Amino acid sequence: MISTTGVTLQYGGRALFSDVTINFTNGNCYGLIGANGSGKSTFLKILSGEIDSNKGYVSLTPGERISVLQQDHFQFDETEVIKTVLKGNPRLFEIMEEKEILYAKEEFSDEDGIKISELEAEFAEMDGWQAESEAEILLAALGLEKEIFELKMKEISPPQKVKVLLAQALFGNPDILLLDEPTNHLDLASIRWLEDFLINFENTVIVVSHDRYFLNKVCTHIADIDFGKITMFVGNYDFWYEYTQMTQKQARDLNKKNEAKAKELQEFIARFSANASKSKQATNRKKLLDNLTLDNIKPSSRRYPFVFFKPDREVGNDLLEVKGVSKTVGDRRVLDNVSFVIRPGDKVAFAGTDALAKTTLFKILSGEEEPDEGSLKWGVTTSRAYLPGDNSGYFDNCDYKLTDWIRQYSRDQQLETEVRGWLGRMLFSGDEALKKANVLSGGERVRCMLCKLMLSGANVLILDEPTNHLDLEAITALNEGLIRFPQTLLFTSHDHQFVQTVANRIIEISPDGVTDYRGSYDDYLNNLDIEALRNIYAG
Repeated sequence: MISTTGVTLQYGGRALFSDVTINFTNGNCYGLIGANGSGKSTFLKILSGEIDSNKGYVSLTPGERISVLQQDHFQFDETEVIKTVLKGNPRLFEIMEEKEILYAKEEFSDEDGIKISELEAEFAEMDGWQAESEAEILLAALGLEKEIFELKMKEISPPQKVKVLLAQALFGNPDILLLDEPTNHLDLASIRWLEDFLINFENTVIVVSHDRYFLNKVCTHIADIDFGKITMFVGNYDFWYEYTQMTQKQARDLNKKNEAKAKELQEFIARFSANASKSKQATNRKKLLDNLTLDNIKPSSRRYPFVFFKPDREVGNDLLEVKGVSKTVGDRRVLDNVSFVIRPGDKVAFAGTDALAKTTLFKILSGEEEPDEGSLKWGVTTSRAYLPGDNSGYFDNCDYKLTDWIRQYSRDQQLETEVRGWLGRMLFSGDEALKKANVLSGGERVRCMLCKLMLSGANVLILDEPTNHLDLEAITALNEGLIRFPQTLLFTSHDHQFVQTVANRIIEISPDGVTDYRGSYDDYLNNLDIEALRNIYAG
């Protein structure tokens, strides 16, 4: 078990946490949630001992080991892949190195013999003889080939590094597992494997994630950071969301009833306090008024943007036809003879393991690039708006204030108050609307791009990983906005719940062709015929 007692942390006079006392017990998986900037990652660092709190302390059951998903992808660049995983259990790895040094000696002293005996006993107790085999099993389960196991970390790709660091965190059956955004940059198969691993994991897990489906699948509890406190809820993310929405509504409704009752009593007292015949009633009602309390509902620190796409016109029957599109990027053919037809009302999620293929297709559909072969034809009634995966070209060298940045995408000259109204919907109010575009964070940039799309009035939206960099509140708002969108949507996303709730059609792009499935994302994932095709392509 790991727990905190009275933990307080302040940065520059601002209390990030105040007097947090909480227990995380064995056998449970805790989802740590909160608005951006609330301190989720910081709290994990306090638990792991990476940073100290100003007050309070962390308690760990004696003898238990904490394992952390490392965020520095360059930390182990000079270390072989298999050794990087073994370092997930520092004491075991230390013993292995000490043994190697001692056995390499040409002459053994008595002290060396005693030391080796002690190390071997501890090594056996930690099941050290199975360590490399366990590490290889973890790496293979995450889809990594044996050929890279002896390579140095600097010699493998960034997505492979992510998987190695995840294997490192999971290695050696840790007692406390701290995972900060473990699904980032993972492919679908690896995420599903991780879900199963954590569901069957018997020790304590504390995880930060923006993936609502993942939190729902693995979490037994939700630890909610708000107002510098952490409140524990038993249940998954959906339970927490529905419960908090319900209780806030009940509190607001009760306040409204109390306010109405108070107004009625005040009016009675004002009318009859001077009337002798009614004075007793007035006095009694004044006592009722004195005893009537209004609960002070503290507004949540979470802020939800307002996302609503209103197309200027409906699209006609002829929407989009793609015929035999092929494209080579560098020396790799990422699209090969891709063909499909999009109909009005289609909300299509493009799936597949090759992110570059999907991004390249979207650039072609949006007109940013031309295909090497093939053609595409948009219907005359379509108007398109595109949210690229890489939006740096809109912001990096732009010195505009946000009011001026958004005004350039308005189709008519809007007043300052109207421009600020649009920015306010995306949570840029007051002085935040005067920020320079080139200093925005990743999440702020995506919110600006969504505002640009809302202003477009387009009836076809093309969105490349729109949930990237967004917090859970913004993802929820965007999710609901796209469910309400009445026209056509083409998008790609790694967010399972986002795809499941928005898409009515899945098109999978693979090196061997296109798989087109009309139905929900879950049905597509569980379709045995599609799984068989995927295995054929992979083999």
